Amino acid sequence: MVVDNFSRRKIDIEMETESLTPISPLSVRIAAWHEVSGATIRTQFMDLATEFDRLRAFLAEERPDAVVHFAEQRSAPYSMRTIDTKRYTVDNNIRATHNLLAAISDTDLPVHLVHLGTMGVYGYGWSDDSLIPEGYLEVMLETPSGVVKRDILHPTSPGSVYHMTKTLDQLMFAFYAKNDRIRVTDLHQGIVWGTQTPQTAIDERLINRFDYDGDYGTVLNRFLMQAAIGHPLTVHGTGGQTRAFIHITDTVRCIELAIGNPPEAGERPRILNQVTETHRVRDLAALVSEHTGVGIQHLDNPRLEADENTLRVDNHTFLELGLNPTTLSDGLMAEVREVAGKYAFRVDDSKILARSLWRKDMKSR
Repeated sequence: MVVDNFSRRKIDIEMETESLTPISPLSVRIAAWHEVSGATIRTQFMDLATEFDRLRAFLAEERPDAVVHFAEQRSAPYSMRTIDTKRYTVDNNIRATHNLLAAISDTDLPVHLVHLGTMGVYGYGWSDDSLIPEGYLEVMLETPSGVVKRDILHPTSPGSVYHMTKTLDQLMFAFYAKNDRIRVTDLHQGIVWGTQTPQTAIDERLINRFDYDGDYGTVLNRFLMQAAIGHPLTVHGTGGQTRAFIHITDTVRCIELAIGNPPEAGERPRILNQVTETHRVRDLAALVSEHTGVGIQHLDNPRLEADENTLRVDNHTFLELGLNPTTLSDGLMAEVREVAGKYAFRVDDSKILARSLWRKDMKSR
């Protein structure tokens, strides 16, 4: 069952842009999947942030074993675009998450909530080689009775309103897991790249989104799209930002593994780093430039962030559960370039550059 309010499609209209790949209406996608697989997926139009009573009734009727929560505005740049997009991101993301938790609690169902979080909750200001753990940090506290060991949520350092909402999600999950014994898995995901999973590649009507604009396009996909149309690769600032990445096929596999391995009722939220590799932005640009012959263009960084950072991430749980990571390769990059080249005629050049500024006074820099 897919529950959706089509907010992402409405944002396309608002921003006068669209996916590089043609995205069919949901009914067409559902029909295509039925044709190629024989499976039926039902749909329900609903807004989790504003329709609590419908959501509660829906859960009571459907009685799902698991809910995969993607119902949040997912772009950091969009969340910083205007005061209205900041407010929308908070209103939508926080209310949707809390309504879902409250509805699960009120229906008293043993639902496993799997949430798509982000590596960005940890922040990107680390300049040493310390390992970022899976959500929790062991600390030693000095007390009058001696030193006490505690596990706490890893300190957060959100870099945008979007990332801030994901850090607030963590606190809500911790409360409802402890107080209402709701089972929660929070997936701290890296930047997704790639265009196809084995399932979506079966039929063009199932193709995934390929966002390339400055607000929703992710860095590696943007580089590969720019290379396909001969546009200089846009590197912001020094390019020394280290980011975590995951191929879209592994994203789907990790969600499958998470659903199949739920925490116990009453257990603290399980936090898993959904990451397979890390790369510096300038290194990715150099790699794509070397393979394609397209030049690199350095631009001012519209974000407030460290010029350079390191990023070592613990992802041992997914590896132990059986994830066989799909890492960056010439073949996969070629696949993405081919998709970008095929649909290059759909590119709107005016949407390529990043225009969301993190602070008002950046306009005068």
